[in-house]
Amino acid sequence: MVSVPRALGRIKDDLEPYLPERSVEEACREAGHRWRERKLGPAATLHLFVLQVLHFNTAIRHLRHLARGMAGGPVNAAAYCKARMRLPLAAVQVLLRSSSEAMRDAAGDAGGALWCGLRAYLVDGTGTITPDTPALQKGFGQPKNQKPGCGFPVPKLLALFDAFSGMVIDVLASPLYTHDLRGAWQLHPLLSAGDLLVGDRGFCSYAHLALLHLRGVLACFRMHQRVIVDFRSRRRHGGKGEPKGKGEPKGKGEPKSRFVRRLGHWDQLVEWVRPDARPKWMTREQLGTLPRTLLVREVRYLLVEKGMRTRRVTVATTLLDPGLYPKEKVAELYGMRWRVETHLAELKTTLKMRKLKSKTPDGVRKELAVYCLVYNLVRAVMTQAAKRQGTAPDRVSFLDALRWLLTAAPGEEPPDLVINPRRPGRHEPRVIKDLQDTYRKMALPRAAMKKQLDQWRGRPK
Repeated sequence: MVSVPRALGRIKDDLEPYLPERSVEEACREAGHRWRERKLGPAATLHLFVLQVLHFNTAIRHLRHLARGMAGGPVNAAAYCKARMRLPLAAVQVLLRSSSEAMRDAAGDAGGALWCGLRAYLVDGTGTITPDTPALQKGFGQPKNQKPGCGFPVPKLLALFDAFSGMVIDVLASPLYTHDLRGAWQLHPLLSAGDLLVGDRGFCSYAHLALLHLRGVLACFRMHQRVIVDFRSRRRHGGKGEPKGKGEPKGKGEPKSRFVRRLGHWDQLVEWVRPDARPKWMTREQLGTLPRTLLVREVRYLLVEKGMRTRRVTVATTLLDPGLYPKEKVAELYGMRWRVETHLAELKTTLKMRKLKSKTPDGVRKELAVYCLVYNLVRAVMTQAAKRQGTAPDRVSFLDALRWLLTAAPGEEPPDLVINPRRPGRHEPRVIKDLQDTYRKMALPRAAMKKQLDQWRGRPK
């Protein structure tokens, strides 16, 4: 049972090393926000926001019970809503980035491990659900196979994670039918020269690799299924022919890349040529600033683990030196990409981020930023536990760390948390036993269905 008078004090104590009140107020001032001295100033509002999301985005009328012990009396629901709306979106996003950097610095060796001397980041896209309001329908849109009034707006999310600590660096929300590459370039300023970005085949294109190369950022992406890869040294090139089937190319055709050097079995250095076709997310002028050619390393390896749907994986990377980055290490690196799926599941399933509550686009983005802030706070506890218990941060139970945060008193030292063992070869079928609800899905807007029901009830017998 949560001790309600101390819940807010616990949040303040946990956030203070990474997000002091003066930083919150300074970020709000830089965003142009001005406020009067009141009970719900920017720092107090943010702390309440964090407390609300930490309790699985609980209702605001429940929040007033959780924060009953704060100075000035219980929280008024309407006052808190207005205070949340006053928080500048830009300030909350800046605070997320600064706090994640502070948490990673505090983690030290426990959370800031390097891959072959490089700091690695993971990028991936997902979606969430928002309330059905006109503003959110206009801002994000809903799936095309749903009739108007029968679906919810679905923001397309793009998240950047630290590969080893698992902390969120930033998250972007775009309209539903937005390609991942359209938003990926907005994350590039968060990367420094010498960093490494890992992603799936949705991020693998000449333009994206070239943009990262110009920033000095290395990359490792799964090869796009439409790209023909040929590891024969004397093969032709020019792009004639098309691959057939899904997954890895199986048809005959010429690769567009020019062979440069063989580095080993299924390991080669090739030259990619800038395409004439402009990507939809770039202008013609932006495409012209990219280099005419780019050296890329193509690596293919086999998966032998049970339960893996894909048996053969081909990646494109700018890690060109086989001495510094052997083929086995590159395969291990791309295997780390699957961690991002666990991170997103912890956000959407464990913390209940799958359904948001804000009713405006800016409100949704603020809610997402606070969700990431809470997620990073749990990750910081996991990293501290890993350092104390002599294990890797990804082995510490996310749920156990979350439960401790929900019940701990201010100043209380965390106990030893549950360590999840590694279980290589474990695999399960992708099915569920529980049939969940058996209600029919909405085919008409609710008002139209109620009208039909009223007409049916009013018919003479």
